[in-house]
Formats: sequence, structure tokens, C-alpha cells
Amino acid sequence: MHLAIIAVGRMKPGPEKQQTETYLRRCPWPVKIIEVEERRRITGPERLSREGDLILKQLADNAYVIALDERGKSLRSTDFAKVIRDHQDRGTANLTFLIGGADGYAPQVRKRADLLLSLGSMTWPHMMARVMLMEQLYRASCILSGHPYHKD
Repeated sequence: MHLAIIAVGRMKPGPEKQQTETYLRRCPWPVKIIEVEERRRITGPERLSREGDLILKQLADNAYVIALDERGKSLRSTDFAKVIRDHQDRGTANLTFLIGGADGYAPQVRKRADLLLSLGSMTWPHMMARVMLMEQLYRASCILSGHPYHKD
């Protein structure tokens, strides 16, 4: 199973990037991070639509898509691990996570998502969302392997 994170925006050097790289190294699954960015100075619906096009262009045709969204489903870490395990067991070839831009997702991206997943009801900076998602992927691998990292 191939894991990918498609994120709007470029991560700059700093603590968030260091933490993301730490969890990438720890995670037993290879995770590809794809950054997309609209560089033109456009705003509102036009920017949202353009970011949506950039995200959709990066998706594999057969990807199961989990979009991080504050209005999405909230899962405990053990349940998130079960989602990953279920996709492994089903033979899902591509499991792709999305992190949208500051204005969220274009309608075409929300429609394409198979699952909207919340990291909580609070609003998080996009770079922190990457760190939190990578930590949860690492934690899921620990839960599934019986490693004592996760305390329940």
C-alpha cells in the first residue's frame, strides 16, 4: 500500500518540518508528501478552485482519499489504526490524505474524498496538521504492531 499526503502550501525549514521528518523516518510505511501551491495572487473562489485542481491532478485514479476537515469524522487513534489496517487487508493500492489550504477544499475535492477526517474541532495551522497526521500514521503503525508507544 502506498501512502501519500497531498498538502496545499510549501513547508519551510523550522520545527514543524523537523517533526514531520522525524515521524517520516519512524513510520515503517513509505509516505510520499506532495506539496501543491497556487503562486498567482488570486483570492476567494478562484483560488479555492485552482487549489482543488492542483490537488485532484496529483491523485492516483484508484486512490482512497481521506481529506482532513474540521467538520469530518473524529476517530480515536485505535480506530484510525483500524482504518489503515482495513485498507491494508483489502489491498488498497493508494491511500491518500489531503490537507487543504486556508479556505478549505473546493467542492470537487470534497466530492472526490471518500472520508472526511477531523483532527479535532479546533482550527490548526496547516503545517501543524502535517505533523499531527504523520504522528498519527506512526502511532497507527505502533498500534498495529503491538509496539508500546501508544498508551490506551
